Order: sequence, then structure tokens, then C-alpha cells
Amino acid sequence: MRAPSTREAGFPPGLMSAAGLVSAILVMGVPGQALGDEGQFLLGDWGGLRTSLSDQGVNFDFEYVGETAHNFSGGTAELTRYADQWTAGATLNLERLWDWQGAQFEVVLTDRSGRNLIADANIGGNQLVQEVYGGGETFRLTLAALNQTFLDGRIDWLLGRLPGGQDFANFSCVFQNLAFCGSQPGNIVGAAWINAPISVWGTRLKLSMTNDTYAQVGGYQVTPQYEDTPFARADGLTLDNPGTIGWLLPLEFGWTPQVDGRPGAYKIGAWYDTAGGADLYYDVDYDPRALTGAPALRRNGRYGGYINLEQQVTGEAGAKGVVIFLNATQADRYTSHIDRQISLGMELKQPFGRSLDFIGLGIGATDANSRQADYQRLFNAQHPTNQGLVLDGYEYDSEVFYSWSPRRSISIRPNFQYVVHPGGTTQNSNAAVVGLKVRVMF
Repeated sequence: MRAPSTREAGFPPGLMSAAGLVSAILVMGVPGQALGDEGQFLLGDWGGLRTSLSDQGVNFDFEYVGETAHNFSGGTAELTRYADQWTAGATLNLERLWDWQGAQFEVVLTDRSGRNLIADANIGGNQLVQEVYGGGETFRLTLAALNQTFLDGRIDWLLGRLPGGQDFANFSCVFQNLAFCGSQPGNIVGAAWINAPISVWGTRLKLSMTNDTYAQVGGYQVTPQYEDTPFARADGLTLDNPGTIGWLLPLEFGWTPQVDGRPGAYKIGAWYDTAGGADLYYDVDYDPRALTGAPALRRNGRYGGYINLEQQVTGEAGAKGVVIFLNATQADRYTSHIDRQISLGMELKQPFGRSLDFIGLGIGATDANSRQADYQRLFNAQHPTNQGLVLDGYEYDSEVFYSWSPRRSISIRPNFQYVVHPGGTTQNSNAAVVGLKVRVMF
């Protein structure tokens, strides 16, 4: 949907809606809990029912995430957009329920809705400024899996409907800009590497070699039908298998040390996708397809690799101090429109003596594949009246936020984002975005 070229006046309505929601949450009455109570859930223990169910092996999680974003520059219109996600999950401890040793079953449903500022304002960015948008604004079966452990937990096997990014290249999602949120390969590879809220049929086998080292391998079906398609929108909760065109096979090694008593997590991984994909430059005869107009060469497989580094470097373990992170991913250059991304940043825990608050800062670069740019240049030369945008460089994303938690179950994160060369081209204007991310655990 193309945004209008005029600028909307007045206070951003999305920010007013978000502020109203925050106010309602803060003043709502919660039986048996004072506002200052730091319980994990806003609705408390349900009069003891939650604890009783947990003792029997049944745990519930309900979460809301809302993200508002307003661009003061960039794109063709100054707009405000809002997107959200509601999540409902249950974990069944099968050992307590049925004496099934080392087993549990987990199911997670999500519902996304809202609008995408990047698209509506024609900013042209590769990375969303509202990470909660995407994957189809509909109900989804995000997880339905059996988890079985063996040998006192040293071997961990997961099987069912899974988002691959939950277990491989997994990273937290406290930022609002997608460049610093979730499993990075899924943010740039797309169809093969699936992040939540989408799930596919798959499995993961993990071996803990020592207390702080592990290796894991997975297999996940590749099927475009589970993405934002009429099939998925018609019934995002379906267990039907719409067909498999290949398999994503990731491998990861991890190390979770204590450095001077402070926790860290170091991961290195690689993947191979048997489905393959269309070559960005060559046709079936290895000639430039921009000149011949022939079908693209089909590559038999796709590959990539990544590293995730996260370490607390100051302060007390898991408490006040600074945590730094670095994520880097290289995707297949023959088939991936975005072939590389790197992001780094920090979190300052407990600023100003506030035990639940923290500050985040992230800087990232996302590369538009030069092979696609070479194709576009040749195409433009042959079609002077049908010029396409040449994306041949890095998009630079940055975000700073303050996370304020009046209680443990609520996080309110005003943020500022700046996007340089959206999409990887100087032809798109830089975008300044102010945002608000609200997270509530019920």
C-alpha cells in the first residue's frame, strides 16, 4: 500500500493509543496485589490456582507486546503505525502428569495485527522498525512440540511444529528494531529459516558435552505455504502439511562460560538448505538473465553461517552491570537478496539504582547483495522506461531505548531509531523514528 505524499499533522494517534493502554494497565485493579508487587505476572496467582496447577505439572503463559512507531523523517509521509502480538502458551510436565520421565509438551498460539511503518511510509528499509510485525497478521500455531531428555538431561530431543530460530542462533528480543531482535538468519534469509510466529514441522537434537558446552543439529521442513500466504491466513492453526520442497539443516556449537563470575553465551553455527533457490544474476544457460529474459538458474542448495556472542563485562552476575553482544550472519550470495548482517550493542542493567530497569543501545549493518544490484543495472540499461531501484550497499540501523518496569510483569520502552540508507541505497532518505514498545506478562 503506497502512503500519501502529504504529511499528517497533530500528535501521533498511535502514541496516544499506546499511552492510553499503558495508563489502563497501571491503574487496573489486580486482586490480592499492590501496584508495587514485583510478581512475575500482572494477574498474580489466580487465587492460588496457578501455583496449584504448576505443582501438578501445568503452567500457563499469557503475553502482550505492542509497538508504536512514528517517523519524523524518511519515506514519503510522516506517519504513525501500531502493531501488536498476543501470545498464549501452556507447558505440560509429563513426568508429573503421567510419570513420563524427562518429557514435557509445549504449545504456543499467537495473534498478530497492525500496520507496518516501513511499508506504509515508503521508507524502503530492509529491517522493520516494529519487530513484532510480520509473518502474517493472523492467528498462528507458533509451537506444538514434545521435548524429551535422556541421560540425566545430557541429550535433549525436540520434535513437532517449531520455529527454527527458537533453538538456533537464538537471541533475545528487547529492542524494537528487527536488526537487534531474534534469530538473525531468519531476519535476512526468509523462506528457509523460519522465526516465530511461524512454525514448520521439524526436530532438534542437542548434546551437552560438559556443563557449559553443547552441540546441536536440526532438521526443519522448507515450505513457503506456512508463510504469509492465503493458505496460512485461512487457518494459521492448521496441523496440515501443505508440502515440503526441501529441508533446512542447521548445526550449532555453544559455550556458556562464567567469566570472572559473570555469564556469557558464545555460539557458532552453519546451515544448509536442500530446497535451493533462484540465482540472482544468471539464467539457465549461465548468461545474464537481465539481457536474455530467460528463467533464472536454479541453485540446488543454499548455505550460510553465523556467530552470536554475548557477555556481561561489569557488575554482579545477572544483576547490575553492562552486557555486550555481537551477532553476525553470512547468507548464500547466489540466492539471497540480503546476504550479510552484523549487529552489536550493549545493555546497562539497573541504572539509577532501579532493579528492574535497563538501557539498550544497538548499531547494525545489513548488506544488499551486489549480485542483485548487478542484475538491476543491466535490466535498467535495457529498459530505460522501466527503471528499478539499485540496492547495492549497507543499510545502517541504530536504536537506543530505556526500559522502565513499574513492576516485574510490565516493561515500557520508549526508543529512538535512526536508519541510514534504508534498503542499502542513498536514493532513499534517512529515517528518524520514535517508538514505544510495551510488554505485559499476564
